[in-house]
Amino acid sequence: MKNRAFVIETDQLTKRFGNFTAVDHISFRVAEGEIFGFLGANGAGKTTAMRMLCGLSIPSSGQATVAGYDIYKESEQIKRHIGYMSQKFSLYGNLKVWENIRLFGGIYGLPAKRLADKTEELLHTLGLEKERETLVDALPLGWKQKLAFSVAIIHEPKIVFLDEPTGGVDPVTRRQFWELIYEAAARQITVFVTTHYMDEAEYCDRVSIMVDGRIDALDSPAALKQNYGVTTMNEVFQALARKATREE
Repeated sequence: MKNRAFVIETDQLTKRFGNFTAVDHISFRVAEGEIFGFLGANGAGKTTAMRMLCGLSIPSSGQATVAGYDIYKESEQIKRHIGYMSQKFSLYGNLKVWENIRLFGGIYGLPAKRLADKTEELLHTLGLEKERETLVDALPLGWKQKLAFSVAIIHEPKIVFLDEPTGGVDPVTRRQFWELIYEAAARQITVFVTTHYMDEAEYCDRVSIMVDGRIDALDSPAALKQNYGVTTMNEVFQALARKATREE
């Protein structure tokens, strides 16, 4: 992370629900343009942590800034400077492809001329010119996925949060999706991604793995495999996940 600014910084970030501590004093930093994998079994606390970072949930204690904004006091500013995509997609299936692009570009505040140009640019880049009038519900899953990602970063945010974005698609389409991630990172958009596919963890610059609300490991995939004496990230994940005491 040498010579790169940090766009996410957390210090002892914690979230409790009554007597249950979902996120337990986590501290980490993510650099500009980094692809950061945020892993953990179901129930480990990663979704709760992501909601706090997106300004959607107030922490119980600890500190964090996202894109330079305080998650307690400036959550609305955070929302304006990030993108978000989930496995369920944030597209409107009953709208046409071009209508979805225009809708979300407008929500993100792009000027009319810029939005018109961006719409044509995305249709060309994604190879969807012939599908511009197609309802999104009629698109194959892989195309929906790539469109949803492109819409999530249409405003060139500092950070895009991807919550298990590749669930249910074939390996070839997943690889194509990751090419879009690399292109975004090359434009200095930080990518914060959760995934259940351990081969995707190999594509990240660094990976953190949560167990029972805590970050039990954080390093590059190569360093993690070396530290645990294994050859795949799946083996690293399994070694850590076996320590979990929470039920999913």
